[in-house]
Amino acid sequence: MIELVVGTPEEMEAFGARVASGLRAGDVLALNGELGAGKTTFTRGLGAALGVRGTVTSPTFVLARTHPRSDGAPLVHMDAYRLGSGLELDDLDIDVDASIVVVEWAGKYVDLLADEWLQIDIDRRSAATDDDGVASRTVTVRGHGSRWSDLDWLR
Repeated sequence: MIELVVGTPEEMEAFGARVASGLRAGDVLALNGELGAGKTTFTRGLGAALGVRGTVTSPTFVLARTHPRSDGAPLVHMDAYRLGSGLELDDLDIDVDASIVVVEWAGKYVDLLADEWLQIDIDRRSAATDDDGVASRTVTVRGHGSRWSDLDWLR
């Protein structure tokens, strides 16, 4: 497990880009945090670093957006907040093995997608506010499974 403080939205995007550098097809990221914590901002930085086509926006109302790349596995950005069951997740028919999958509000559903995943918890309540009123976030990263046993590359 690693823990870090992210001070600005730009730093959150940069952290997403750092995570992107270690991703490959079949990887699943579980993002957790309250509304406005920075989950989509993180994913925007990750998508930019992966070179996805189109703008990364919140998938809240569509549940999942697929962002193709000119070279490599597409980024699938999901929002599990409104899912009522694992069956609804299955109905989305996501090809996890051929994609990089980011799930906001992953909670109880991430283990239905993969045996191994990278969990990123973003907490804005416990962090300080700077002179400009920008609240930093405490980000905790945990690996689940042998794929994510070494997180030193994220430091």
